[in-house]
Amino acid sequence: MSLITKPNSSFTFCTFLFLVILVIIGLYTVHHPPRNPKSGLFFRQLFLSSATNYTVSSYLRSLTSHPHLAGTRPSLETIHYVKTHFQNLGFETHTVPFRTLLSYPLHASVSMHFSNGTVFNLPLNEMGISNYNVSSGLIQPYHAFSPSGTVQGKVVFANHGTEDDYGVLGRMGVKVSGCIVMVKKGGNLGRGVVVEIAEKMGALGVLLYAEGDVSRDSFGFGVERGTVMKGVGDPLTPGWAGVEDGERLELDDNKVAERFPGILSLPLPFESAQLILESLRGPLAPQGWRDSGRSNLSRVGPGLVMLNFTYEGEKKLATIYNVFAVIRGLEEPDRYVLMGNHRDAWTYGAVDPNSGTAALLDIARRYALLMRKGWKPRRTIIFCSWDAEEFGMIGSTEWVEQNLVNLGAKATAYLNVDCAVQGPGFFAGATPQLDNLIFEVTKKVKDPDSKVATIYDKWKIMNGECNIERLTGVDSDFAPFLQHAGVPSVDIYYGRDFPVYHTVFDSFNWMINNADPLFWRHVAVAGVWGLLGLHLADDPILPFDYLSYAKQLQEYTDTLSRVLDASISLVPLAASIQELTSAAKQANDETKNLLTIELTDGLLALKIRALNDRLMLAERGFLDTDGIEGKEWFKHLIYGPRSNHRSELDFFPGISDAIAESTRTSRRDRDAKIQHEIWRVARAIQRAAAALRGEVI
Repeated sequence: MSLITKPNSSFTFCTFLFLVILVIIGLYTVHHPPRNPKSGLFFRQLFLSSATNYTVSSYLRSLTSHPHLAGTRPSLETIHYVKTHFQNLGFETHTVPFRTLLSYPLHASVSMHFSNGTVFNLPLNEMGISNYNVSSGLIQPYHAFSPSGTVQGKVVFANHGTEDDYGVLGRMGVKVSGCIVMVKKGGNLGRGVVVEIAEKMGALGVLLYAEGDVSRDSFGFGVERGTVMKGVGDPLTPGWAGVEDGERLELDDNKVAERFPGILSLPLPFESAQLILESLRGPLAPQGWRDSGRSNLSRVGPGLVMLNFTYEGEKKLATIYNVFAVIRGLEEPDRYVLMGNHRDAWTYGAVDPNSGTAALLDIARRYALLMRKGWKPRRTIIFCSWDAEEFGMIGSTEWVEQNLVNLGAKATAYLNVDCAVQGPGFFAGATPQLDNLIFEVTKKVKDPDSKVATIYDKWKIMNGECNIERLTGVDSDFAPFLQHAGVPSVDIYYGRDFPVYHTVFDSFNWMINNADPLFWRHVAVAGVWGLLGLHLADDPILPFDYLSYAKQLQEYTDTLSRVLDASISLVPLAASIQELTSAAKQANDETKNLLTIELTDGLLALKIRALNDRLMLAERGFLDTDGIEGKEWFKHLIYGPRSNHRSELDFFPGISDAIAESTRTSRRDRDAKIQHEIWRVARAIQRAAAALRGEVI
């Protein structure tokens, strides 16, 4: 009998595999030695010290030298300017084109027809501006994707155009059906929603004007352009990218047609709106409506004057271009930190969006300086310059749809700035796991309106607390990243509103005379934005704290408990939030432990990589494949748009919609619908908790 036994094949294979892993870790450690934390601090300080107001102002002057509406010839010059800037810094630079449906005006007229036969054609353009034409890039005021046609009818004033405003008119005995409605900007409704509600009320068309915040002085009265299309992205390619030779729906396809309003709409100058308002008869307008603006509003209409309203536009395919510059990461080149701003503007775009573009270009300049001093990011940084945002986040949405799988697996965070500077006061929006990082970064950047205070100090003084808003709206390029792809996101800016929004007076001259004469607010936004990028690209462990997320979710649940009665159970939410809290504490403890391990530990890199993946992927758990009912493209069940305009909660959009719809159904159906949406959110939170733990159930 032989004493020699066969070796255990499974044992031999496991030993071999273990040795291979050790060799890989050893090679990784040799070629990517651990970073000295002090070097990260050095490069962040160098980034802040290299700021100048001169460079950012020069960028903005060049960007706003001419109008650059997406799809027009002048916009190509702006594309070239941004691309050349990145190339001159030595970055890997490229453009990605898409072929998408855009909308431009051909002709518009609004005339008042008096009972004595007199006809008066109302001015529709900004005062003193006459050189409107597509070839110059300066487009007359219009609503993109409004249908063409002619309507004639009497006018009714509908205040802000909310459903409650129409309810007030109904109680006054004023019928809107068959009339043209006049609406003033306000009421927290987007122009597309205003038109949608008016159409539902039976109106023939909508004339929208701004008052109260309208800028006069040397800039005259502006007229606010904008889109009235529903949803985001190219309407001909819903859910997939609008590439050159790809599939497209026909313009008359039902899925396309439902994206556009069925009634005409147009923005009006304040002076023209005033003439119409003065002609109205009928009941007296409510006192609150009369006191809320500068117009001489007296009655709500209708009157004796008939209005003839004509609009002719064209929807056509146009090529848009996103511009990208890439700084490859050294240790984790397959993990992406994206920093984005849209480039296209309705007119000159000094505030919207090119204050943000100028800040982005200056961050790129400063990052290039850091690279010359020896800096290389741990993760890959991608600068994104989006096109056609003004038409409905088209450039960013098409790119997200095209790269959805890679973004889901590799995107660490998306940092957005749209209007970097609108006026005084710092504002930030973010997903909650990024709150603490924003607080820490704002403590490092000097406030532009103080001698010694930081942004954090001034922010806290202004509001009593540093309040970070949540990204529930669909009003900038963070929407496709967060609400469709589940990428943690940030949006920052200075100033809440500005009076020349989407008008011809959003110019470099307005910026230097009003919002930021010395460009220090631009420097401040670039400082915060750039430091956020450095931390997310360089910190060994991603600076995400999901305890902040769990706390925020608990606050939402507490609010629901005050809104709903005892027939609805919030136990599923409470249990899932507890799971997330536990997973978040575990992740935080693991972070602390890993940061104290000796750097010679060969397994440290793999342990950190595994934790970072869990931190990155947890946000994806809040996505649901079925999406929000009525807006199924939006997948995020915590933050996203509400389908019901009467929804009052700005979180849990599915639950919010179910509550708003409950008045139209039986008690039993109401409770069942709300409870189902609560279960959906609870399951999403459980998915996020499971991803954060990194375990399968």
